[in-house]
Amino acid sequence: MRIATYLHEGRRRVGVVEDTVVRRLPDGTSPVEAAFGVRPVGPAVPLSDVRLLAPLQPPTIRDFVTFEEHVEGVRRSIDGDAGVPEAWYDAPTFYFTNPYAVVGPYDDVPVPPGSRVLDFELEVAAVIGREGRDLTPERAREHIVGYTILNDWSARDLQSREMQVNLGPCKGKDTAATLGPYLVTADELEEYRDADGFLRLSLTAAVNGEIIGKDLLSHMSWTFEEMVAYASRGTVVRPGDVLGSGTCGNGGCLAELWGVRGRQDPPPLRPGDTVTLTVEGIGTVSNTVVAGVTPVPLPTGRRRTRERERERE
Repeated sequence: MRIATYLHEGRRRVGVVEDTVVRRLPDGTSPVEAAFGVRPVGPAVPLSDVRLLAPLQPPTIRDFVTFEEHVEGVRRSIDGDAGVPEAWYDAPTFYFTNPYAVVGPYDDVPVPPGSRVLDFELEVAAVIGREGRDLTPERAREHIVGYTILNDWSARDLQSREMQVNLGPCKGKDTAATLGPYLVTADELEEYRDADGFLRLSLTAAVNGEIIGKDLLSHMSWTFEEMVAYASRGTVVRPGDVLGSGTCGNGGCLAELWGVRGRQDPPPLRPGDTVTLTVEGIGTVSNTVVAGVTPVPLPTGRRRTRERERERE
C-alpha cells in the first residue's frame, strides 16, 4: 500500500494511492494509521490534480550513517581524513535532525542562510508503526510500518566548520529534509529482501537530469531492523518516528565525490538546480534549489577571563 498526504481543493488529506489516482481516507486518519489498513471513503482523484506533501510529519528523525563508501568519501572531503574510523563499526551511529524542516517531494528548497556549498543526500527511511523499547532485531521488524525516500540536505561549508567543535551537526543540516513521495508499507518491499535481511533496492541520484550516483540499498552495513533495535536501546521508539539509512555510496551525495576526486566536481548546488532521487519500489522525489535568505548577524563568542569573584563597589 502507498499512503499519500496531499492538498486537494484547499484541504489537507491522507489517502491511498492506486496507480495514477488517490482515494481519500476518513478525516483524522494519520499516515501511520492508514498503513494498518484503513479503508478509503472518497472517490478516486487523479494524482495530477493534487499537490503531494511530505507523507508524514515525524515527531523525531534519527539519521544514521550505514554506508562505508559514503563515510570514506565524505570524511576525506569534510575532515581531510582518509579511511573509516574503527569506532564506526561498533554500532550504527546516528544523530537527531530537525523534524520541523521536513519538506514535500516536489517543494522548492532554499539555500541555507550563509551557505555557499549546498549538497543533497540520497537515503531511504524506515517509519515506526508501533511503540517499542529495548527491541531485538527480530522483534524490530514488526515495529516498522513502511519506508519513504529521505533527502538530508546539507550545507557542507557550515557543517565542516561547526563539526570542529565536536558537537553536531548543527546548522549544516537544519533547514530542509525531503520526505516522499509516499509512505510505502513494509509488505510491499518484502520481495526485495535478500538472504541477509537487506532490501536490495536500486538507488539513483540526478542533478538537472544528469545521473550523479547509483547504488543498492543492500550495501548498508546494518539492516533497518538492527538500526531500530539500537535506536530503542534504553529508550522508546514511537509511531511516526523516522530512521534514515544514511547516504548511499557511489555518488549518493556530492561531498563523497569531492573526496574521491580531490575537487568540487560536480560543483555545489546553486539556485535553479533540480535534484531528483529515485528508489526502486518507492518512487521519485524532485526538488529545485532556490535562493535563501541572508543570515541575521550574530556576535562571535565572548572570550572570558577565569575570575570567580564579583568586583565589590
